[in-house]
Amino acid sequence: MDKTWWTLPLGVLLGLLCAGLVMLATKPERNASVLLRPQPTPAPMVIDIDGKVRDPGVYHLPVNSRVQDAVQAAGGFAPGANSEAVNLAAFLEDGDHLLIPGKGGQPSSTPLVDKGFVLSPTPTSIHYPININTADQQELEALPGIGPVTAEKILAYRRQNEFFLIEEIQKVPGIGPATFENIQDLITVGQ
Repeated sequence: MDKTWWTLPLGVLLGLLCAGLVMLATKPERNASVLLRPQPTPAPMVIDIDGKVRDPGVYHLPVNSRVQDAVQAAGGFAPGANSEAVNLAAFLEDGDHLLIPGKGGQPSSTPLVDKGFVLSPTPTSIHYPININTADQQELEALPGIGPVTAEKILAYRRQNEFFLIEEIQKVPGIGPATFENIQDLITVGQ
């Protein structure tokens, strides 16, 4: 009985002694320099801005930039721009395509931004708003989110029907509320 009583405190003492030796062996050197690395700098966003701005093109903007920053980078609004149709306070994301409409587009609370969709090149001869009753394939493809297939569907639908309201474009297969929201300020049905 006496031997078992001493083995427990002896085991605890030996355990503490081993733990102390391990701590001493792994202790860092005194006066050793610690290398602190700076936080990585986020890469700038790349934005494509077209339409009624003085210098359309691709711009590198800081993270958390807004539509207003992109317009300023492109030299500001060009004469004839419909600045009320664009939400200048909206945040941008890397890869956004911004299309500034000309006069005649309806004001909107959302920016005319295409989130990551690959667009067909917009010819410089296209003027907004586009009349969806008379536009050709190339003009329709200049709208955000409208590619060759959807433009052909609009033309096919138009051969049978006339658009009386811009909202009727949603009757074309492949054009839903999200696409309509992106193009509503860029299209018209009348003169």
